[in-house]
This record gives sequence, C-alpha cells and structure tokens, in this order.
Amino acid sequence: MDKEEITAIDMPFEVRRYSAECKNDWNQFVANSKNGTFLFNRDYMDYHSDRFKDHSLMIYRKGKLYALLPANEREYVFYSHQGLTYGGMILNVKATALDIVNVFALINNYLKLQGFQKVVYKAMPWIYHRCPAQEDLYAIFRNTNSLRIVGRNISSTIIQSNKIKFIESRKSGIRKAVANHVSIRKSEDLESFWKILDTNLKNKYGVAPVHTLEEIQLLQYRFPQNIKLYLVYKEDKVLGGSLLYLAKQVVHTQYISASLEGKELGALDLLFDYIINQEYTNYPYFDFGQSTEEMGHVLNESLIFQKEGFGGRAMCYDIYEYDL
Repeated sequence: MDKEEITAIDMPFEVRRYSAECKNDWNQFVANSKNGTFLFNRDYMDYHSDRFKDHSLMIYRKGKLYALLPANEREYVFYSHQGLTYGGMILNVKATALDIVNVFALINNYLKLQGFQKVVYKAMPWIYHRCPAQEDLYAIFRNTNSLRIVGRNISSTIIQSNKIKFIESRKSGIRKAVANHVSIRKSEDLESFWKILDTNLKNKYGVAPVHTLEEIQLLQYRFPQNIKLYLVYKEDKVLGGSLLYLAKQVVHTQYISASLEGKELGALDLLFDYIINQEYTNYPYFDFGQSTEEMGHVLNESLIFQKEGFGGRAMCYDIYEYDL
C-alpha cells in the first residue's frame, strides 16, 4: 500500500485540486448532488477556461468523493467561481453540518499552504436546492472571524404554487400583443436574438452580452435540454425573446430583450405570460435574474419594476469574503 492510499484511509477528509482526468467523476457527482445544476458540469464550466484559472477542489472522505467546490484563482484570492452566476459547495444528501465545518477548516489550511490570502465565496440561492444545502454557509461562519458580505445582488423570483398577479400595465401589454397577432415560438435562431440583445445592451449600457454568440451556440449544443430560446414574432419578424436556463426545479431567464417595436407591441408581456402561466408551470420556481450592478450597490429600477410587474419578488444572490 503506497503513501497516498494510507492517507486516504487514515484521514477522514482529503482535499485535491481538480484535474481534467477527474472530469467524469466530477460530472457524475454534480448530477447526483442535492444542489448541483448543469452550470457546474465541466462541459459548461470549461467553455471560458481561457479567462479563468481554474482551482476547483474535490473533497474526499475515506477515499470516496464527498463534496466539490467550483473555483478559480486570481493573484492571491481564491474565488468560488467568478464565471458562474452562483456558486458554493456542491454536496450530496449524506453531507452533515459537522462534516462540512471540518471540511472548510481543511480547505482553509490547504489554501494557506497554497499562498492564498483571501476567499471570495459566492453562495447558491436556496431555490436551486433539491433539499436543504446551507451547511456551507454555517461552515464558513464557523471557520473565520473576518466573514463579511461584500455583495448582495437581488433577483426576482416567482413561486409557482403562490403566484402574484401581473400588474395592469403588464396585462395591457398582453392585450396589445394579442390584438396585433403577435406569436411565440421555441427557436434555435440565436443569431437573430443576439442582434437585438447586443444592440440594446450597447445602446443603453455600453456593454456586450456576457456570452458571445459563438459561446452561447456552443453551450446550447452541449446542453440542449437545459438551454431554450423563445422568440416573439410579428408575422416572420423577430420582435424579441428570452433565453432560458432550465435547472431541475428552476426556470431562469439568462437573457431578455426586445426591439423598440417589440416593446411597443407588448412582446415580452405576452411571452412571459406564456412561459410562466402555461409552458413551465411544472417547475416550482421561475427566476428572472439579477437587477443589480456593482455587487448589488446599484439597483436597476426600471428593470426590477418590469420583473416585479410579472409577480417576481426578492431573492438574494449573496457574496461573502474572508481573510485566511
């Protein structure tokens, strides 16, 4: 028996850095976890590996994979992955609070030995948990005296079993769209949607979409069951649409955009009435995504007004920081 095998048996937990040879084990664990989504699949995570230096961790208990921590490094800071909307530790149903407290103590020691000075930890909103999975938040609280919230981005979420009615301006938009014979189709025409999205973002904020057209086409090809595009048409003219990310129990609007004509004709009002109240009623949660900038310090009031008009209410995407 070699030294590595003795260590795995004698010590309850072991931290290892992810490597490509572990891809299948990683993906299988994510698929069977209580809080993993397709965003943590390596075929999704690694599409932007050129922009982030991966330093994901795999935690083993007596030689068997027990937890994952998707992460990247930048200078002397360890981030739970900057390239993902949400992050945190991926756990199986057997994970216990005491074990995860001990795991984070071990992780922090590992990070110190690697020369890291700080951890930025992006927590996962509870709507993505298939059963409670906040052992990590207790563990990071227990393992440091310097824990602080450095970001609190607000999203707007609908619980399908307890929906709030649309406000009158959204209902008016639906009536206008119906009167103008606007139609909705599931589509793969990402290029037409990206033209509208890119134009709107550049004109209003001076930025481009987070994903390039080529990147989102690649991701949709890799995850056809999780990434769906719905477009709104006036005859054959695209007025706007929304790109949805489907987790096991959450429908998330990754992108929403409409042309000027689409806005005037209530295209998005009709679209979200269809998606929320007809197409995806079997998903417990519908999440419109964040309406904040600069780690939550700037609220996009017009954007959140639109989402709240459909019945969305506050869901926080929190970011923590602590010193090692």
